[in-house]
Amino acid sequence: MDKPVKMKLKKGDEVVVIAGKEKGKRGEISKVQPATNKVVIAGLNMVKKATKPNQQTGEGGGLISKEAPIHASNVMLVDKATQKPTRKRAE
Repeated sequence: MDKPVKMKLKKGDEVVVIAGKEKGKRGEISKVQPATNKVVIAGLNMVKKATKPNQQTGEGGGLISKEAPIHASNVMLVDKATQKPTRKRAE
């Protein structure tokens, strides 16, 4: 596996998606995965996942919706002052 990349995006940052099926939508980063250079955005890129019933925990099976990761190159940070996508982080 490759070495984790130093990411410019952090948990809690507001971003806009610039590519893919969610293009143009805004959201807040809920999870960062530096090992794969991906981010999870709350409420975006929802996928359905089939789960089996688990008798040990008492959970039933069925379809659940969850957020899937998006590659960091497909999102842009939103500047807090202008509310527009930007390449640089305001310090």
